[in-house]
Amino acid sequence: MRQSGIAGVTALVTGAGQGIGLAVARALLTHGARVAAVDRDPEGVDRLAEEHPDAVVGYRADVAQPAEIDAVVDAAERELGPIGILANVAGVLRGGPVVDYRDEDWAATFAVNTSGVFHTSRAVARRMVPRRRGAIVTVASNAAGVPRVGMAAYAASKAAATMFTKCLGLELAEHGIRCNVVAPGSTDTPMQRALWTEEGPARVIAGAPDTYRVGIPLGRLAEPDDIADAVVFLVSDQARHITMHDLYVDGGATLRA
Repeated sequence: MRQSGIAGVTALVTGAGQGIGLAVARALLTHGARVAAVDRDPEGVDRLAEEHPDAVVGYRADVAQPAEIDAVVDAAERELGPIGILANVAGVLRGGPVVDYRDEDWAATFAVNTSGVFHTSRAVARRMVPRRRGAIVTVASNAAGVPRVGMAAYAASKAAATMFTKCLGLELAEHGIRCNVVAPGSTDTPMQRALWTEEGPARVIAGAPDTYRVGIPLGRLAEPDDIADAVVFLVSDQARHITMHDLYVDGGATLRA
């Protein structure tokens, strides 16, 4: 089997305290990476660091604050070594109809989902460029490509993060740095469960004609590990000729519209 090229590499993962971010961090550890686990809530990343004291350092930082991210990237390179992998996973979802949507919710959504990707990618890319190597993956959403009722801010912020990552990939290609996107559909995470009605996941899987939402053809929600596996592939040597790609991992829910 071909080597993944991940072993011994330092990876920085945002939103690593729970859900998809935690799954990405664990998957990278399985492949031998050292992980700088970043989250606004330190509990999850501290627990991960306790489980893997020789391979993980947990950092508390808000991706919406560029000074905090710059400080974390400096610390991670000092304590774990040059960052070769970045996984932008931190995200928030504040739903609601546009006509009733609050300015502060719009600003908070873009601060994390879009500006957070910018802040972190910029800080890491500045260090990758002189080394002429690295891989960046942004975890966006299939909502970035398909309109959703009550999710305008979330969808727009993820669409912006997706295009930003592709533009970054174009700029960094000459330096041998690859930038890709993973677009999950409904995934069994705390964020997803907060949206469920009394029907639980059944309505999500079946779809909802009243909101013009297609169901999931494969008949199941994604697990965080499903998304993590896609991230690992895109940062690995197996994807060495893939950049500016947008990989949907949604069980066919968008019909790849």
